[in-house]
Amino acid sequence: MPHHQIAVYPGTFDPITLGHEDIVRRAAQLFDRVIVAVAAGHHKKALFTLQERVEMARLALADVPGVEVAEFHGLLRDFVIASGAKAMVRGLRAVTDFDYEFQLAGMNRTLMPTVETIFLAPSDKYQFISSTLVREIATLGGEVAPFVSPGVNQRLLDKVRGPSAA
Repeated sequence: MPHHQIAVYPGTFDPITLGHEDIVRRAAQLFDRVIVAVAAGHHKKALFTLQERVEMARLALADVPGVEVAEFHGLLRDFVIASGAKAMVRGLRAVTDFDYEFQLAGMNRTLMPTVETIFLAPSDKYQFISSTLVREIATLGGEVAPFVSPGVNQRLLDKVRGPSAA
């Protein structure tokens, strides 16, 4: 390739799941550099702070070459353009995701005509995982280890049950 192909994978990642990790690993095979853009998420009530979400993403993705994790505030468009990305990666789990993501892709195409949205589906074993469900299960005392990396699982346990819950 004559120049580096950069993709941005945005989300709140509250917390990052194995499904997110699977999408990042797939994207890293397609692009020279993948920036996991952790949104401040001012419109959502997050369990973890922005800094905690960035740290967990860095921990979970430390072994993936060409991947960096950065936080962003404000319009995603501004972050994507500033990063020099030519693609935005979005994960699709089910038809319900598609409706929302299709609308979002159209909006982003208007805001960023030179940036393509690339949809990736996670492996079958991760298609049902969502951060919302993981948070709910963890908060209610359920086991979430099958859905998140070990470091993220420990942070979840610490957050919802206190540091002595290991």
